Amino acid sequence: MPTEAAGWRAWLAYLQPRPLAMLFLGFSAGLPFLLVFSTLSAWLREAGIDRTTIGLLSWVGLAYSFKLLWAPVVDRATLPLLSRWLGRRRAWMLLAQLALIAGLAAMAHGDPVNALPLLATLAVAVAFASATQDIVIDAWRIEAAPQSLQGTMAATYQLGYRLGLMMATAGALWLAGTYDWKTAYLAMAAAVGLGLLTTLLIPEPDASAVAAEAAAQAPRRNLRELFRVAIWEPLAEFFTRNGVRSALLILAFVGSFRLTDYTMGVMANPFYLDVGYTLQEIALVAKGYGVVASIIGVVVGGWGVLRLGTIRALVVGGVLVIGSNLAFLTLALQEQPGLLALGMVVSGDNFAYNFAGTAFIAYLSGLTNIAYTATQYALFSSLFSLPGKLLMGASGAVVDAFGYPVFFAYTSLLGLPSLVLVIYLSRRLPVPAQRPS
Repeated sequence: MPTEAAGWRAWLAYLQPRPLAMLFLGFSAGLPFLLVFSTLSAWLREAGIDRTTIGLLSWVGLAYSFKLLWAPVVDRATLPLLSRWLGRRRAWMLLAQLALIAGLAAMAHGDPVNALPLLATLAVAVAFASATQDIVIDAWRIEAAPQSLQGTMAATYQLGYRLGLMMATAGALWLAGTYDWKTAYLAMAAAVGLGLLTTLLIPEPDASAVAAEAAAQAPRRNLRELFRVAIWEPLAEFFTRNGVRSALLILAFVGSFRLTDYTMGVMANPFYLDVGYTLQEIALVAKGYGVVASIIGVVVGGWGVLRLGTIRALVVGGVLVIGSNLAFLTLALQEQPGLLALGMVVSGDNFAYNFAGTAFIAYLSGLTNIAYTATQYALFSSLFSLPGKLLMGASGAVVDAFGYPVFFAYTSLLGLPSLVLVIYLSRRLPVPAQRPS
């Protein structure tokens, strides 16, 4: 009975006000991400924009990789009037959400044919506001609940984030196919209102006020000191602990592991449209049904890490990702592939992506030193996404020059360097079983 009662208490923790708030804040965080990435690429391709341009516009997503640059400002600065009314965290959150609503509503009235530069500028603004919202929501989550609730807060956030991604892909594509893109993006702007309402209802965390007072009373650090504490010391510790040569090889692996996913991802929706699928079919199969395969991939990936170990799971995940891209190649070679073929290929791709991603997160977690956990993990997460996002800008040019079959062969080959590196590292270095103290 005590065990059963403890189990019920664990489930009831999800119904507490602050974990429930994280569900809606997670939804607000996940919603804008794909609206300036894969969903936008579908809109542009349907409007007749060439794939080279679509690839270049994918660099809008770099705002998420560089958010560390303005995170210290969001963390320490107060906003006139808003901070006095709502508190420091909620003021920044509300400002970011208002900017998101305005930006998405403005994008809804955009014209990709006659005013593409303006639409691209609005997408950059939305990405910047979205990345800022991510910074503040993470800060509120950590400060608003005790350590005992952090796992619950993170779980509800992830669930909300996934629901936001589904709305931004399947929901937006379905609305665009049924009505038009203006209706789709206006609906997405309205959906951000769910997060805005949550911001107005949640309390300002006490830790935020304490931190603000401490920051105001502490002597101001100059830029050189901030750089030393925030970036140099965590990096120096990592290189000292692993040695320069091994550390560089580890960073090369981290930077190359997701090259295939990012380079291929921006061309997925244009490919579906070019093959002949409708927006509703893409929404149903590629974005709706594929979510089930994603969840299975996460679960099996976690099981794989436990049973195989992190390194072996990474190798399996890398092979699966290469194989899933080769499956897209077979789809590109068919003259009229049906929905069944699309469902099988997309399911395999989503399973592989999430299996590999689960193993990769476990590996990154083991690399960090507990004294610099947040900073080192943030640096690793920025590093693993940056090379892929830079390279994906040229993905459309590759398709225009050589066609989809060659493109998918190219993205498959991009997975080989990380596979070779992780096998080499597994023989040279011990597996990071836990974060060093």
